[in-house]
Amino acid sequence: MNQPTPMPKLVAEDAHLDQLRASFAAYEGLDHLRVRRRADLVVVESGPAEDPIPHARFRRVSARLWMLEMATHTGRWQPSGLQGALELLAETLINDFGWTLTRII
Repeated sequence: MNQPTPMPKLVAEDAHLDQLRASFAAYEGLDHLRVRRRADLVVVESGPAEDPIPHARFRRVSARLWMLEMATHTGRWQPSGLQGALELLAETLINDFGWTLTRII
């Protein structure tokens, strides 16, 4: 019997990184942030590369749907309950959860 072919998992792409970098660059005080991708995730972090400080991450759910997850003080990830287009979630992160993007020294 033929098994159904699983749907390929969507991954984060370089264009998504560029999109988030542009969103952060449009605001003063967010130049300490950087983004990186891993599979279906785009992680927003700062600090030294060898010991990064996680702030938030976007999880790709479908071609145009993303979920926003927030870093906790224990280094774990907490779903925010928000999902939508990447550019809208980025604006929500900056405008509604901007305190989570604060530079940590």
